[in-house]
Amino acid sequence: MNNFLVIAYYFPPSGGPGVQRVLKHIKYIREFGWQPIVLTVENGQFPARDESLFAEIPDDVIVRRTKIYEPYDIYRFFTGKKPGTPIDVNTIKKDNQELNLKERIAEFIRATFFIPDARVGWLLTAKNEAVRIISEYNCKAIYSSSPPYTCSLIARYAKRKTKLPWVAGFRDPWTGFISAPKRWFLPAKIDRYLEKSVFEESNYVECAWEGIIKDALSKYPSLIKDKFIHVPNGFDSDDFPNVEYKRNEKFTLTYTGSMYGRRNPYSLLIAIENLLSQNKTSVNDFRLKFIGRFGNEVLDMFNNCSFKQNIEIIGYIPHKESIAHLMASDALLLVVDESKESEEIVPGKVYEYIGVQRPILAIAPINGAIARLIYETNSGKVAHQTEINTISDIFLEYINLWKSNSAIIKPNLEVIQQFERKNAAKKLAELLNSVATPT
Repeated sequence: MNNFLVIAYYFPPSGGPGVQRVLKHIKYIREFGWQPIVLTVENGQFPARDESLFAEIPDDVIVRRTKIYEPYDIYRFFTGKKPGTPIDVNTIKKDNQELNLKERIAEFIRATFFIPDARVGWLLTAKNEAVRIISEYNCKAIYSSSPPYTCSLIARYAKRKTKLPWVAGFRDPWTGFISAPKRWFLPAKIDRYLEKSVFEESNYVECAWEGIIKDALSKYPSLIKDKFIHVPNGFDSDDFPNVEYKRNEKFTLTYTGSMYGRRNPYSLLIAIENLLSQNKTSVNDFRLKFIGRFGNEVLDMFNNCSFKQNIEIIGYIPHKESIAHLMASDALLLVVDESKESEEIVPGKVYEYIGVQRPILAIAPINGAIARLIYETNSGKVAHQTEINTISDIFLEYINLWKSNSAIIKPNLEVIQQFERKNAAKKLAELLNSVATPT
């Protein structure tokens, strides 16, 4: 068994989608000859916490934690937000949303000084600890999980010091992505320099979706294409509780995750309003369930629609409870951000939606990566954000099939099984095997 260092900011007690990929890698990669030693934060300010995920860390996995100096308490104070207010769901705005003066100043500070991101303070304690761990446990390789992109810089430092092979993992693109600040030319140049150096110095770049590879190669055409490897996210059937689907009293459409800014339910709500106004459906027919964290503008959308009594909002809940809600629903809602990257974005939760085999109504680009995945697995239907009538038609079709107690979809189980998390861990192990010197 070869030890390798894993550098990850998002790790239990962090909740949310960011933690799942690295946690499942750690769970399953031990079956393929690699023992992870984890370096993570001691006092991270996570958008969501899920204490239940501690139980998913294997007993024989060593976890080392160091302090991080986070700026978000200062940001909250400066912008007048209460302590503990989620930052991500209330700062990422739609393109046409204006920031107030305090938010503009705070965004300028973020864009100018927090390079590559607001977790850069972790470098102060993590980079030397990474080298110590490598020496203490005779690690044979390094793996980093980004974002935050600071994890890549810690790994880059450790590689330079130890000369070990390094697989840089990415769940999202770096510069210019929808969650990235709009930097002026000097910090933007520094950020791009750091990004390119990570791509150049790592042995492999492990990417959760193909759009990350396209983004990197479009920005830096001189990069070696073959070092970018697509290792898709997936689902872990071990996470699925023993929930037997039973038809609900009302057709129940469930969304899990976060919503803010350009990821919002506007198109669905308008589509349902149209159906109600045309008497094609009734408020007695359906229920919408939204589980997770939601920006204030999204909460306003819920409160301002005519059928708000049909909308149930549940805050962040432990991961397995979230999956139980999916399994008990009649159909699932997926909404992709309205952005230039939308065609390539494949959120990790898509695979859990597919894995539970409930029908999906996806509001996403009709020729994008998500649409291809949904049609390949026969998991549901897709409509673009602007196609209100199509969204109405799909919603009504699902309700009518539900009313007649007919199957809405017939999932392609053979294709779906390819996305078990264990397969992704195996691919990572193969990358490590190809670059590391075995013991």
